[in-house]
Amino acid sequence: MKNIKTYILLFIILIIIIIGLNIIKNSINNKEHKLIGSIEKVDNNIIQVLTKDNIKYQFNNNTKIEIKKRDNVEIIYKGSLSKTDINDMIKISILKTTSSFLDNINQNGIFSAFYDLAQEKLNSLSLSEKIGQLLLVRVPDTDATTVIKNYNISGFVMFEKDFKDKTGAEIRNEINEFQNNSSIPLLIATDEEGGEVVRVSSNSKLIDYPFSSSQTLYKQGGFDLIKDDTIEKSKFLSSLGINVNLAPVADVSTTPTDYMYKRSFGQNTELTSEYVETVINASKGEDVSYVLKHFPGYGNNADTHTGNVIDSRPYDDIIKNDIPPFKAGIEAMAEAVLVSHNIVTNIEADIPATLSKKVHDLLRNELHFDGVIISDDMDMTAITNGNYQNVYSKAIDAGNDLLIVTNYEDAFNDIKNAIDNNTLSEDKLNLAVFRVLSWKYYKLLFPEK
Repeated sequence: MKNIKTYILLFIILIIIIIGLNIIKNSINNKEHKLIGSIEKVDNNIIQVLTKDNIKYQFNNNTKIEIKKRDNVEIIYKGSLSKTDINDMIKISILKTTSSFLDNINQNGIFSAFYDLAQEKLNSLSLSEKIGQLLLVRVPDTDATTVIKNYNISGFVMFEKDFKDKTGAEIRNEINEFQNNSSIPLLIATDEEGGEVVRVSSNSKLIDYPFSSSQTLYKQGGFDLIKDDTIEKSKFLSSLGINVNLAPVADVSTTPTDYMYKRSFGQNTELTSEYVETVINASKGEDVSYVLKHFPGYGNNADTHTGNVIDSRPYDDIIKNDIPPFKAGIEAMAEAVLVSHNIVTNIEADIPATLSKKVHDLLRNELHFDGVIISDDMDMTAITNGNYQNVYSKAIDAGNDLLIVTNYEDAFNDIKNAIDNNTLSEDKLNLAVFRVLSWKYYKLLFPEK
């Protein structure tokens, strides 16, 4: 009899436990939960949402609200979420006030066809990998592959010493080794302007003659010869594995005593604009991207390699005389612009253009440039002798997407510390990396899926 009572008591306790668990389960299932994320995909009545933790969930969307890709949303749901099944939701709201680094991207920009791929790649990167994508590094004398692997750099800039006395096969093998050791395809850049600056064609083992300056070409054959020269130059660089040429020089200079004169087109604003447009148009269809430099225009200023340069010209003069060639290049679909270290006092006093938000705002907001902004070499004397602090993170904060650096370790650490200390926002970092990745996809550097 005692055993029966015990069993009955245990049975009653079990029933109570089961009822209690069901009450808790029903309570959980009936409780409303909130999820905030960004729309990754819209397919009929199914939406995919990416959370801040990089987790993707799918939901049935039976609402009449128009949901678009990249909308920031708040979803109300009941119960627990499944990462594999399609979840049901009670309500969805678009968070119009939620800002994202993508809010600063022109949705019809030059690289816009590749935004989805760039965002997907960006979401897969660690902070260290993101920082590495901001660095375009001078090729070190030793252990280049170690630098690639340890710092996940965006690419290399190759100078004359990197080509000297080497054959084409040696250059190709070296660059192939760089690419094979990088998890993200590398930008391989050089300055092959023609004339005064011929990093590659100065080596007679690679080509029979150095490329001529733009001034010489124009005198010999006008814009037709400049077009042909650009195409020939592109094919030559591409054959070696180089995919970015830091040219043309878009600076307007008509005075032979100017520092930039011999490297410039040497003609007035109108003809320089036509020259820049000709080069950019001719470069399309080849595998080498061209970079407009040195924004916002060197004018008659001195050499920033050797010290600070102060440009005190009136603002209206710069806008009228120096900006048009850059505008012409941008309208011809230039993919990148390189910013100088000149201190342009009538845009922003006491700050090199590379560190000036106002200079970058001029490029983005007034000229509507949505490609990649590259700094001039951040280890040039104009920067290193200027007593500027945290220059690498400040250059990103100002609006550069890609920094040319020699001291890649200092650059990496400065940017990392700025993120950790909240002096550089992660949104600003993500925006720069997103543009760089979009450019790489646009250039078809990634293997096709």
